[in-house]
Amino acid sequence: MYDIVIVGAGPVGLFLACELGLADCSVLVLEQERGLHSPRRALPLGLRGLSAASVETFYRRGMLQQLLTASGVNNYPDASDEPAPPRQVGHFAGMVLDPANVDVAALPFRLPSPAGEGVLTHLDAVERVLSERAAELGVEIRRGVRVSGVTQNEENVVAHTGAHEYAARWLVGCDGGRSTVRRLAGFDFVGTEPQFTGYTMLATVADPEKLRPGFHLTPRGVYLQMSGQGHIAVMEFDAGAFDRSQSPSREHLEAVLRRVSGTDVTLSDVHLASTYTDRAMQTTTYRQGRVLLAGDAAHIHSPLGGQGLNVGIGDALNLGWKLAATVRGDAPEGLLDTYTRERHPIGAWVLDWTRAQVATMMPDRHGQAVQALIRDLIGTRDGTAYVFEKLSGSSVRYDLGSEQPLVGRNAPELRLEDGTRLGDLMREGRGVALDFTTDRRLNDSAKGWAKRIRYVAGPARNDLGFGAVLVRPDGIVAWAGDSAFDREAFERAAGHWFGSPAI
Repeated sequence: MYDIVIVGAGPVGLFLACELGLADCSVLVLEQERGLHSPRRALPLGLRGLSAASVETFYRRGMLQQLLTASGVNNYPDASDEPAPPRQVGHFAGMVLDPANVDVAALPFRLPSPAGEGVLTHLDAVERVLSERAAELGVEIRRGVRVSGVTQNEENVVAHTGAHEYAARWLVGCDGGRSTVRRLAGFDFVGTEPQFTGYTMLATVADPEKLRPGFHLTPRGVYLQMSGQGHIAVMEFDAGAFDRSQSPSREHLEAVLRRVSGTDVTLSDVHLASTYTDRAMQTTTYRQGRVLLAGDAAHIHSPLGGQGLNVGIGDALNLGWKLAATVRGDAPEGLLDTYTRERHPIGAWVLDWTRAQVATMMPDRHGQAVQALIRDLIGTRDGTAYVFEKLSGSSVRYDLGSEQPLVGRNAPELRLEDGTRLGDLMREGRGVALDFTTDRRLNDSAKGWAKRIRYVAGPARNDLGFGAVLVRPDGIVAWAGDSAFDREAFERAAGHWFGSPAI
């Protein structure tokens, strides 16, 4: 019997597998697709944006360089002594933000980092990096296996695949927006129905000059002619009327593009095409007994703003260490339940963020009025900063019951005087206690959690005014004390998140 069976070998399932493998759990990943590579997951249709927070996650697990290489990124900025301004910020409803309006130094608790900005990548690259890392960690991946049933009791859960059964202590569904695990385990899935059908295609355009480059809102919808010959996206506000169980024909795609663009453009051929909608749904909980969900299996929404991959990686990062501690038997009571408590509000926010963009792009007078208002707002420094914080992931803060503003946030890249960075200390997947005091005040207290928390002491290059911080394995600050902190406060936080100390 395995510790954990993961259904789905996309980025979310593979990242979770790496987290669990890093914690020495026995992990089996089941994937219904036979091959690792797919044209739809490579460029250009597989193009995705990783936020700065997601890139930092790869850095903290020692996979940043592999990710950059696989993504074809060769000019990623090095860390400097000052946070660098972003070279690209992103967009809201197709309205591109001006990087010059972002004052990085004004962002809360921002420090220079080797992973200071987002990366354009593609699904094939991300999955290749994660598959190789999972193999190094002893994770077993079986492809061409379709799960047809899930049964569970108080002690284990079984994935049924026809001729075979795979038993585990826990099962996690990372099998996408049409999740089989979600359906079989009986999760409630609620939300809003679509306003549009979207199409992404790689096509031969007979008269490309008829389509303007870039993102365009029109009286019938939206179209985007991206860099690269024939890479086109189009959204038609038809309330999701297209039957997505069918592949769109060349004739259908041409007709939609003509209606939305208001041109008589001709598609000579369509080489690849995919469809999507803005249907926005979320499960009411991320756990049913011994079955959990992560990524698109737990929440679906339109791809506007590129939040799907990032929120899925955030799910996996949050769940991995908690599930591993539960398997080991040293998790404090209720730790696994904090997965839903912390991540469900993030998923709900992403759904509303994409709904707001859909409302902004509506091709009627109401939508046009909202567009004008939003365009004015994001043209200001405060408006750009607000959207940038949302897109970069730097605004995420879990409610951990503390009034200390750093607690619940992703830890900044704290750095000791000897050059050691927080990211260097997190590669093992353990918690980290950084003690900046001259008397190594946490030394004795931290010994009780030595297997679960890595203790490091020394003067900081920039301690942001803190005497010590406790960082969870997912990079979230669990506790922060000023220069006059007492050890009991640290011990309470360590016990709350990492269980009882060893005797």
